[in-house]
Amino acid sequence: MRGARSVSVASLKASDVFEPRHNSNSAEEDMAAMLEVIGAPSLDALVEATVPTAIKRPAMEMPFSHRPMTETQFLEHMAELADKNVVNKSFMGMGYYGTHTPTVILRNILENPGWYTQYTPYQAEISQGRLESLLNFQSMVVDLTGMPMCNASLLDEATACAEAMTMCSAIARGKKPKFYISDLCHPQNIEVCKSRADGLGLEVIVGDHRQFDLSAKDVCGVLLQYPATDGSLESYKAVSDAAHANNIKVCAAVDLLSLTVLQPPSTWGADMVVGSSQRFGVPMGYGGPHAAFLATSDEYKRLMPGRIIGVSKDANGDVCLRMAMQTREQHIRRDKATSNICTAQALLANVAAMYAVYHGPDGLKRIANRVHGLAAVFAAGAEKLGAKPTTAAFFDTVSVQVANADAVLATGHAHGVNLRKISDTVVSVAFDETHTISDLDTLFAVLNGGTAAGFTAESIAEAVDGDASIGAHARQGKILDMPVFNRYHTEHEMVRYVKALENKDLSMVHSMIALGSCTMKLNATSEMIPITWPKLANLHPYAPLDQAAGYQEMLLNLAKQLCDITGFDAMSMQPNSGASGEYAGLMTIRAYHQSRGDGHRNICLIPTSAHGTNPATASMVGYKIVPIPTDKKGNVNYEVLKAEAEKHKDNLAALMITYPSTFGVYEEGIDQICQTIHDNGGQVYMDGANMNAQVGLTSPGHIGADVCHLNLHKTFCIPHGGGGPGMGPIGVKAHLAPFLPTHPVVPTGALPAEARGPSPAPFGTMAAAPYGSSMILPISYGYICMMGSQGLTNASKQAIMNANYLMRRLENHFKVQFTGRSGTCAHEFIIDVEHIVEGIKAEDVAKRLIDYGFHAPTMSWPVPGTLMIEPTESESKEELDRFADTMIAIRAEMQAIKDGVYPLDNNPLVNAPHPAKMVVDADWDSKYPYSRETAAFPAPWVSHGSKFWPTHRRVDNVFGDRHLLTNLQTAGSTLETAAEKIAAIGN
Repeated sequence: MRGARSVSVASLKASDVFEPRHNSNSAEEDMAAMLEVIGAPSLDALVEATVPTAIKRPAMEMPFSHRPMTETQFLEHMAELADKNVVNKSFMGMGYYGTHTPTVILRNILENPGWYTQYTPYQAEISQGRLESLLNFQSMVVDLTGMPMCNASLLDEATACAEAMTMCSAIARGKKPKFYISDLCHPQNIEVCKSRADGLGLEVIVGDHRQFDLSAKDVCGVLLQYPATDGSLESYKAVSDAAHANNIKVCAAVDLLSLTVLQPPSTWGADMVVGSSQRFGVPMGYGGPHAAFLATSDEYKRLMPGRIIGVSKDANGDVCLRMAMQTREQHIRRDKATSNICTAQALLANVAAMYAVYHGPDGLKRIANRVHGLAAVFAAGAEKLGAKPTTAAFFDTVSVQVANADAVLATGHAHGVNLRKISDTVVSVAFDETHTISDLDTLFAVLNGGTAAGFTAESIAEAVDGDASIGAHARQGKILDMPVFNRYHTEHEMVRYVKALENKDLSMVHSMIALGSCTMKLNATSEMIPITWPKLANLHPYAPLDQAAGYQEMLLNLAKQLCDITGFDAMSMQPNSGASGEYAGLMTIRAYHQSRGDGHRNICLIPTSAHGTNPATASMVGYKIVPIPTDKKGNVNYEVLKAEAEKHKDNLAALMITYPSTFGVYEEGIDQICQTIHDNGGQVYMDGANMNAQVGLTSPGHIGADVCHLNLHKTFCIPHGGGGPGMGPIGVKAHLAPFLPTHPVVPTGALPAEARGPSPAPFGTMAAAPYGSSMILPISYGYICMMGSQGLTNASKQAIMNANYLMRRLENHFKVQFTGRSGTCAHEFIIDVEHIVEGIKAEDVAKRLIDYGFHAPTMSWPVPGTLMIEPTESESKEELDRFADTMIAIRAEMQAIKDGVYPLDNNPLVNAPHPAKMVVDADWDSKYPYSRETAAFPAPWVSHGSKFWPTHRRVDNVFGDRHLLTNLQTAGSTLETAAEKIAAIGN
């Protein structure tokens, strides 16, 4: 037959293959052009020249994803896993509650890449939207807790309790080594504090808070739960007064919704208030992510952990927002930092803040009163059935006496409800906004042995006194009376407000964010879709394991994948940030040494090229830090390291090292470095910040590391969310697996379970939830499943190619700081931008990049005066060229300053960025020696139609720290009135 055409197998492949959508420069013509600029004959030749031969690994063959799934197949697979979960109605409480995420917030924030792909707001001029939302979050918490100031979120309630304990110790300058915790605190809060105290050398004493010896002189603080874990309500004023009389600080872990109708803890004397904002519209998600908080007095602001948003002014004197007091952070203060926390929960804090904005004070009170009403009717009905409540005062949780708690729980499961066992004869029932009056009849049937009670909830409700169970604890006065919480209660107003804030922020939807060490890569939609599915989003983290079969299967699959990727034997999914992973890794090492009678080992070697959080983490574990210098090429000085390891061999605990180094180099001899540490009795902790240059090419386990945390929000595609969420699982070799963290409610340990060994001895508990922020793990799982072994390896190769391509394009214009043995870099590189014109700083370049539509790379870290650039594998050649052309154009502007075309104090860099308000200034020509076009439209891609406008001129950081305004109450209720206060201060 003439013209017959055979059907090739390749032509029958699915159209939704994932890897080409993620690895942007897979096209032969783009790759060939880039390799020609690099000077490499092939991609494999480039990788061969870059990655040291001694550490190259065999090919990966991961379980469940050696052969990649298509996007459709992955979503079908996740649907099958989700169907294995049984989402009973949860009445378990313990800090986790069902909630309705308003769909306007779900669609326009939680599921919107304009919000979830933003970076941490270090560049304030292009972050004003989320900064305003986070200021709303702080203002909401300050108002409800009654405390003067609050941070812009912590990881979860339990770790927030531990941070408060740490603050109490710091206030006492470490001279009071004991910390009291009421036994009516949630069990996870108690255990996380105990684990953190162990590293800090504190002694936690758990008991009846009414019996504490508050005259003791060696106690730094006391932690109370309000309402208590059994639901009981009491005023802690007597406890607080007695504590204060003996200079003991009082910490309160609170339920935020309850504070809309209960007296705030400030009224009975709390010094610090912590809690979670989860029930403000954030799904339970089998444990997270959820935005916690710490509120305290102005007196302790310099000791507060986490990020704090403050009001300041820009170069025009206009009011604006910024991250305040950044000098407390670990990259600057290192081992002297207030905490090692690097990731907040910004995205979830924004959801919680918007929930309060949308419902407003009246709406929140209605929700709280309805929840309390359900609890009150339940208490009355339970008593009619002979299940007497254990306390007369409660908010949403009622504990009742029963004959057999296990039998009641089993009956509940049969009726589709989960209750909590307090003791063999007490169960508790916690209510939330998702519950209905018909649920009460189900609960009455459960208490009645499985048969309907002789009455209904509706029949007894009218006779229940809704105020009696709150009584003297009722809150007086208004809440949330600032305008922002009283304006946007219709959907069309709300969506306009959300969009107005989004439009102020530059995110990955606009342009590449080439942040070295932070790996801002594609967060694919197919990875994101499952996380808000009800069968994944609405599961309580302490639900019985047989109800979480889908999650458990996914967790096991993901653990096995990550073990193959890293070369480790076991994983812990519990740490819910990279900094938490660092801490968990060192605590695992510490427990291992203690098990061998080597508890005296406390020396930690840390190269100056290691990640900035490492010294802060080592300090929290109680280790003494010995810094190791680097040579001129950025490599760890091996001779110094060897000498220090041998000098401290009797006390050497660990080496903390980042690989490739933070200088963007695959160091030669890393395997030798690891062996030297082992020869002297230490363990090797590898920071996973730069794992994006290892996957498929080498691995921490293959190199010789004993433990490594993985930034799933970097290498494995969990979005940065404007500064969080993150996840920091740790992988370990077999000898460390028995010491991985567990949990007091749902015991965990190593995954897979067979790696735990015969005698597991976990160091403690790392997070509030057993598996950290489980709801976002499907993102990383999806990335691995859809990329497959070869796709992941190709991603690492292309990350190296993209970085080297950019480096070659820029090396004739800027000084490249470090390269490897073949003159290549790893997945990132550092350029010096301050050697060109004396007086022009890296910050000036960073701000000028905004005018070209780009977020600045990592600035002045780890080397002052530099930019650290990481393009990732997700960026196309076109986008890389746009960034390179921008940097080259800025270099030409710097040359113009050097040549005297522009004055040093009045030029496009020092005046950057240029917002629209500045560009339309009628007096422009008399103020500036360059055109408006040069200022605002310096390149073709920032044409009038596609320009991203910054909202402000350069922000005054110093002013904002000297005049600290961190919530709308102190700023003047609105940003408009804050402007008046700022102007008054300036005058």
